[in-house]
Amino acid sequence: MLDIIIRLAQDFRAQQKQLYMVGGTVRDVLLHRGKSADADLATDARPEEIKRLVQPTNPSAVILVGERFGTVRLHYGSGEHISIIEITTFRSERYNPESRKPEVCFGTSLEDDLLRRDFTINALACDPLNGHIIDPFNGRRDLEDHILRAVGNEPDKRFDEDPLRLLRAVRFAAQLNFSIEPETWHSIKRQASKLQKISRERVRDEMNKLLLSTHPAKGIELLVESGLMEYIIPEALELRGVSQQQQTRVPASKDVFAHVVRVVERSSPRLVTRWSALLHDIAKPRTKTVEDNKVHFYGHEDLGAHMAREILKRLHFDRDFIDSVSRIVRLHMRANAYTSDWTDGAVRRLMLDAGDDLPDLLDLSRADITSYRVDKVAKAAARVAELGERCQQLKEEAERVPLKSPLDGNELMALFKRGPGPWLRPIKEHLLSLVIDGQLAPDDKEEAARIARAYVASEHQEQVNKE
Repeated sequence: MLDIIIRLAQDFRAQQKQLYMVGGTVRDVLLHRGKSADADLATDARPEEIKRLVQPTNPSAVILVGERFGTVRLHYGSGEHISIIEITTFRSERYNPESRKPEVCFGTSLEDDLLRRDFTINALACDPLNGHIIDPFNGRRDLEDHILRAVGNEPDKRFDEDPLRLLRAVRFAAQLNFSIEPETWHSIKRQASKLQKISRERVRDEMNKLLLSTHPAKGIELLVESGLMEYIIPEALELRGVSQQQQTRVPASKDVFAHVVRVVERSSPRLVTRWSALLHDIAKPRTKTVEDNKVHFYGHEDLGAHMAREILKRLHFDRDFIDSVSRIVRLHMRANAYTSDWTDGAVRRLMLDAGDDLPDLLDLSRADITSYRVDKVAKAAARVAELGERCQQLKEEAERVPLKSPLDGNELMALFKRGPGPWLRPIKEHLLSLVIDGQLAPDDKEEAARIARAYVASEHQEQVNKE
């Protein structure tokens, strides 16, 4: 990647054009965050010039991302080994406070381009030809101090320019485990309501990055403390102060919000898992009851699945993702209730209901024990591990002998001497249910025929009694 960047810089310089590594690319190099397959560069060349100047490096693709943004995306390599370089014309921006997106115009100065960036740690540039760092806003010092600070002396103006930066600040704090500089933090709190101007897709994308960060709990807590959560998932604010025990003094681990934050932190960094962890108890405040001095949340998983679906729809997630998260929320109490005396049929039914989301469901179940008692956590981990092993065994068994009714539609029609029709479905479902519960072998046609006859006779008698 660096070889290509140096070659590009040489070619641009030969044509009296500037080319610098900028923003997150420089920041991550200085933080030693490892090599990335992507890089951001900035130039005074216009898009049409960029497309011409990059040709000698033989990119596998040259894509104009958006003419008004002046970004050209270059692909090098193919398949899993593809590297992406984005080259953007220097920008200066005019902002319309009523617009959901900034208005962009091209600039000619690197310093002006860095000035329009959000935070000092992103307002850095590097000359690829000599390694010189351009740092007009002391971003390197803030990197060393682990501080996130808005560029310039007016943080309100930075956030006014693009209110998504309010959320980006919290996301960077979670990704890098940085503190937010006091004036920048106060500005975020003052302007939190401006996040309403931002499209839900942009908010969704930042939330995804926050949840996949190394410190998602910090990010969630900052969203609440800053007031931003009210404009993203206001339902999450209801979790605060909701006790899970009917006691005078309740430890923090029993507060629903604190519990949810810990579950997110303990879950695997996959989007479906992290969103399921965040939303799995979202309905507890609305279902809380107290009986005999005990707290109950009857049906919170079912209402929670509905609420999760509505929240994710608001953020414009795709249907498959919404289905997966709502399914996991609905099933999480069943997975948590597993004990060794479950029948194979009960495990199979959980597997069938979870489908491809089973690994994420088990992951959530594993993370859902947030006790500070080591023995309790170890016991829960062993329970989930055992459930996972049984699921794997039953999956392998089902691959050898698929779970299906021993009698198909043609065989049932021949048995009862009837033509096709809706009468077939309940019989097949009844036989399949017995197979799932282990009470009928998938290949035992004789026993299936006996059961089918008894089932039809029983249904007929029930109909007669009703008449």
